[in-house]
Amino acid sequence: MNYSGSEFAELDDISAAAYGHAVELGRFIREDIALRLALSPAEVTHAEKVLTLLRLLQPMPGDPDVLVPVGPDVATADLVSSAEAQIRDLQQAVTDVRSRLMSLTPVYFEGRRLRNRLEAFDVITDQGTVQSMLDHLSAHCRQEVASVAPGGARPGPQLQAARKSSLSMRERGVAVRTIYQHTARSDLATRAYVRDVTEAGVEVRTADQVIDRILIYDRDTVFLPTHAEQDDESQSTGGAIVVREPTLVAFVCNVFEHLWDGATPFVPDTSRAPSVADDLKQSILRLMAKGYKDEMVARRLGMSVRTCRRHISEITEELEATSRFQAGYNVAMSRMLEQRAGREADSG
Repeated sequence: MNYSGSEFAELDDISAAAYGHAVELGRFIREDIALRLALSPAEVTHAEKVLTLLRLLQPMPGDPDVLVPVGPDVATADLVSSAEAQIRDLQQAVTDVRSRLMSLTPVYFEGRRLRNRLEAFDVITDQGTVQSMLDHLSAHCRQEVASVAPGGARPGPQLQAARKSSLSMRERGVAVRTIYQHTARSDLATRAYVRDVTEAGVEVRTADQVIDRILIYDRDTVFLPTHAEQDDESQSTGGAIVVREPTLVAFVCNVFEHLWDGATPFVPDTSRAPSVADDLKQSILRLMAKGYKDEMVARRLGMSVRTCRRHISEITEELEATSRFQAGYNVAMSRMLEQRAGREADSG
């Protein structure tokens, strides 16, 4: 049953006054109400129609030509009961449909697992769909979530969502490991987030460079970002590639473990580890030696171009070079990186 605006009529002042007099009289007497309220026949007819639609006037049992007023609670129950029943039926129908369709989830994933020769992954281009899938997997993962997040400071809303998700997973006993880039250590909001989640058992490490964004759920589902078809391969489109094929998933898990083993624990309550600063400096030296521009060096290391140029300026000063190009040349010629690596190996 559909309810139009006329059936859920608006109670105007004239109709309300007519209802009050009908309650006093015990019935709706058109002539008397017209006289008492100085209403025209059309106004009385309108009030009667409104009060009848709102079930405030109902036929007297045994004499349907006589309309008597009923209490607002009775009228409300009479008016909306069928609508409420319809809403309950629709809600139950939605629940039934969702349950029936979601019951096919194991069938879908099992079929996807078996059909891995040609279609080892799904490409999801809609950001809303990607986020919905991530929320679902975060809420239902059972063992571990591992992630790699390139870039420096994390946006505030992203940190809030990550904090809520990470703490919820830890309450369920799910292991959570995250790798950021070293540049995230200098952001106060990120440090506060890391402090909160590590107290709950989340493990966070940082590395100078990472490959790309990675999300791994229970070592059987991997999310990788999609990228625009252009020269700037780091420009993500907001979509994701969802990988479930066991061999590919195992490969990505091995890549994560390799990055994890080489990363430095992020302990926000301690001063910045000297090794982290050294890692950044060595990474800048490597990229300078390869001839990368400032913008590319900054992008690879997850820092702003301004910060990158400040580091480069300090390095060129240390190398007594007059330009970044000379500094890169000096590094390449002197094999400074190899010498430093050798010294570190000897000291180890």
